[in-house]
Amino acid sequence: MQFDDDAQLDSSEVKDVRGSRIPGGRATVGGGIVGLIALVVGLLFGVGPEELGLSSGDTAPAPASSGLSEVERACKTGRDANAREDCRQVAVVRSTQAFWKQGFTERRAQYSPASTVFFTGRVNTACGTATSAVGPFYCPGDRQVYLDLGFFDELRTKFGASGGPFAQAYVVAHEYGHHVQNLTGTLQRAQDGRQGANSNAVKVELQADCYAGVWAHNATRTPDASTGRPLITTLTDQDIRDGLDAAAAVGDDRIQEKFQGRVTPESWTHGSAEQRQQWFYQGYRSGDMARCDTFR
Repeated sequence: MQFDDDAQLDSSEVKDVRGSRIPGGRATVGGGIVGLIALVVGLLFGVGPEELGLSSGDTAPAPASSGLSEVERACKTGRDANAREDCRQVAVVRSTQAFWKQGFTERRAQYSPASTVFFTGRVNTACGTATSAVGPFYCPGDRQVYLDLGFFDELRTKFGASGGPFAQAYVVAHEYGHHVQNLTGTLQRAQDGRQGANSNAVKVELQADCYAGVWAHNATRTPDASTGRPLITTLTDQDIRDGLDAAAAVGDDRIQEKFQGRVTPESWTHGSAEQRQQWFYQGYRSGDMARCDTFR
């Protein structure tokens, strides 16, 4: 995956609070194996902690850092995105939102942007307090994506994904799929408290995978406002394989087998490895969000 060196990045789409000391109540999801088991039934690539009963009750927003953040200092152009991991995520956020804004406009609808918050360790959100153990998530209460960049190392070392820049991009695009669902009214269908292979929770997650694929299909065609050219210039077959591999690595069956030693479909919340790959590829092959109706 390559970015246009000359494109201008907009760091205002990312709030960088890495290294900030977050005050407030204790986080209720721990690290280590406890946190990993929580992932089996919890947030991995999902919605905020309050919806899943993981909130500590402290809902104060993360404090703003004084002065310029790291991404404001370092992430200026596509060249920076090609050189730095955090700048790459800034660029993916920009590309993803540019695509969805264009898609909503074509459908005569209004796209409201969502910020991504980079944090380390723990963060307070409108959905409650969460730790890095819960993985990346989208909070519908404040319409923000939350991401500890250390998760990308865990995606390889703990979950067995091959990694790579596009595997990371898939994670971010999946979360923005949840934002699209929130704007279209679909996300609330996952909040009926049910789990299982045929639950609405799983269907919402698979649709977000499909939306990530739709973005990937269109990423090298979506013009960037700063240049009029696509911000992402190249996506290779290997990039897509890395995305598919990441989707499989976080399938409920793979995670349960790895950390529980058995597969229990009645407790699934995100779908199997095969389903996650299937729906991501459905979106990538078609490039059309209308082909992402996982509820039919």
